[in-house]
Amino acid sequence: MRLVRHAGTGVLVLLLLAGGVHAAAEKKEFVAKVDPDGVQRVEVLGGSYFFTPDRVVVKVNVPVEMKVTMESGVIPHNIILKAPEAGIDVTAELGRDPQVMRFTPTKTGEFPFYCDKKLLFFESHREKGMRGTLEVRE
Repeated sequence: MRLVRHAGTGVLVLLLLAGGVHAAAEKKEFVAKVDPDGVQRVEVLGGSYFFTPDRVVVKVNVPVEMKVTMESGVIPHNIILKAPEAGIDVTAELGRDPQVMRFTPTKTGEFPFYCDKKLLFFESHREKGMRGTLEVRE
């Protein structure tokens, strides 16, 4: 009986690990368009150690509204995008209700966004693949 319980736990752990590897392997890019009101709008979904899209391309000196939400689950996540040298310094806790982060990038370049959550001595969510890149172009 104990062997069956341990085997079931092992299968569950393998499925969870495989899901994390699968999510990390899916890379998606989104190139924002400027809406008629002059704002670039982006939607980002975060979840079990992923962001999708994980590469967002926007134009410099054009306002950005990044709406972030979390997939269903109980593990807490956030999104941090800090590049004060480029006019970007935003953080949001991910939840079922969308959060809107607003900023206007003032410098071109590539800037990382990530989840900084971590459980005790385990790898951080960022180390597990919950990261992405904001690319700011002319």
